Amino acid sequence: MTTQVLKKSLFQFCHTYVEQRIARINSQIIELQHSLSSETKSSAGDKHETGRAMIQLEREKLGKQLFEAEKMFGILNKINIDEPTNSIRLGSLVYTSKQNYFLSISAGEFRDIKTSVFCISTGTPMAQMLLGKSVGEVAYFNGEEIYIDEIV
Repeated sequence: MTTQVLKKSLFQFCHTYVEQRIARINSQIIELQHSLSSETKSSAGDKHETGRAMIQLEREKLGKQLFEAEKMFGILNKINIDEPTNSIRLGSLVYTSKQNYFLSISAGEFRDIKTSVFCISTGTPMAQMLLGKSVGEVAYFNGEEIYIDEIV
């Protein structure tokens, strides 16, 4: 797999990750709405109010998660994977002496037959250490030297 094809696969991996996360959250919100309507029909008194409050708190939590997932889409929309760069930035595929990274969103590890790449947010400590660096530079993370081998 060429590096540009890999980069497109990484971008799609991140996009799919966010789509699935949003679908899962929306499904949980729908389930809560059903629980809320059945709670309204079947319960009475203090138990009823406690149940409704618990459901409402869970709905608020899911709303925050949905907002964060939608922000991830916004970050992905800022990435131009075809734009060449000499220094590490959002959208860079970075090969280092330790691991490989795709600076986008925190979506976990992407694996294919030959390659393992960690999709990380630019807000992570590792990404913060890498941002702005160029090929041949050395970065230090947790006391270890990390050499920047290639940026795509």
